[in-house]
Amino acid sequence: MSAHKATGDRIITLPFMLLVAVWLTGSMFGLQRFILDGMGSVSNLNGGYTWGLWVVYDVVIGTAFACGGYALAITVYVMNRGKYHPLMRPAILTSLLGYALGGFGAFFDMGRFWQFYEIFLPWNWNFNSVMLEVGLCVATYILVLVIEFSPAVLERLGLSGLKRALDKVLFLFIALGILLPTMHQSSLGSLLIAMGHKVDPLWQTMQFQPLLAIISSLIMGFSIVIFEASLTTAGMKQPSEAKLLRGLGRIILWLLAGFLIIRFAVLAAQGKLGLIFAGNFSSAVFVIETVLFIVPLVLLSSASLRRNSGLLLVAAVSMLFAGAAYRFDAFLVTYNPGNGYSYFPSVPEIMITLSIIALELMLYLIFVKRLPVLPRAEHA
Repeated sequence: MSAHKATGDRIITLPFMLLVAVWLTGSMFGLQRFILDGMGSVSNLNGGYTWGLWVVYDVVIGTAFACGGYALAITVYVMNRGKYHPLMRPAILTSLLGYALGGFGAFFDMGRFWQFYEIFLPWNWNFNSVMLEVGLCVATYILVLVIEFSPAVLERLGLSGLKRALDKVLFLFIALGILLPTMHQSSLGSLLIAMGHKVDPLWQTMQFQPLLAIISSLIMGFSIVIFEASLTTAGMKQPSEAKLLRGLGRIILWLLAGFLIIRFAVLAAQGKLGLIFAGNFSSAVFVIETVLFIVPLVLLSSASLRRNSGLLLVAAVSMLFAGAAYRFDAFLVTYNPGNGYSYFPSVPEIMITLSIIALELMLYLIFVKRLPVLPRAEHA
C-alpha cells in the first residue's frame, strides 16, 4: 500500500468557486494583454521600471515561496533527517505549481513573448546576463519537479512497474533538485549587485546578496511547508503533523538568526547602520520588515510553542510576509531608477497576479483530492 493517499473530497466547493472567479477575472485582462491591446494597455511599466509586479512576484518572490521541496530535500537527503520524508510529496507539489506558474507568469512581462524559445538556443545566449542563468535554471528545475512528482501520478494510474524503474534513478533528479534552486536563488541575489546604486543602501549588501537570497529562500520554503501542512490539517481534517512541523521550526530558528546576524553585520561593516534611524521612507520600510523577521524568531524560541501549535502557524505566516517584504523592498518598493520615474501596479497587473495565485491554489486542491499526495495517518 502507498504511504500516501488522495483525500477524495468534493472538488467543487464555495472556496473553490471563489478562486475560479478570481482566475477568470484576471484571465480577461490576460487576454487583453496577449491578444488585443498589448502590455502597455494593462500595466504601468515604463523606461525606469521595466520590472513591475509581475516579475518581482512571479520570479523573485513566487519561486522563493515554492522552495519547500528544495528546503526539505536538503533536510531529508543531505542532512539525513528521514523523519521529515512524509512532508516531501506535498512540498514537491507546491514547488512544482509555484515554479511552473512563476515561469508562466514571466510571459506577461515579455515584450515579444512568442520568442521565448530563444533562451534554449545556445547561439543566442548572452553570457553577461544574470537572467540567462535564472531562466535556464528555472526551466530545467520545472522539468525536474515534474519527474520528482510523477510517482504520485504513476501510483494513481496503477503503473507500479514504471514507478519502480523511476525510483532507481530518482536520486539523480533529487540531486539536480537541490543544485538548481541553489544556483538560481543565488543569482537572484546577484541581480541586486548588478543593479548597483539603484538598490537602496539598506538592501545593497553587494557580495553577500547571493548568500542572503539563499537563506531567505530556505526560510520561506520551510515556512510554506508549515503553512500548507497546518491549513491541510485544519481545512481537510487530515492528521496533525505538529511534531514534525515543530522540528522544522527549530531549523528555521537557526536560519533566521543567521540571516539577521549576517545582514546587520554587513550593514555595520559598510557603515550603514545609521540609515536605519534616518526617519525616511526606506528606514520605516526596513524597520517593518525587520520586525516581521524578529516576531517568528521570538515565537520559535518560546517554550509555549510545544503547547500551542497555532503559534507555529503565526510564525510561518510572519516569515512568509518577511521574506516577501525583503524581496519586494529591494527589487521594487525602495528601488530608485532615477528622477522622473514612478511606478505603482495597475488594477490589471494586480488581478493577473491574483489570478495566477488562484490558479495555483485550485490546482493544489484538485491534485491533493485526486492524487496520492498527502501522507496516510500511520506515516504522518
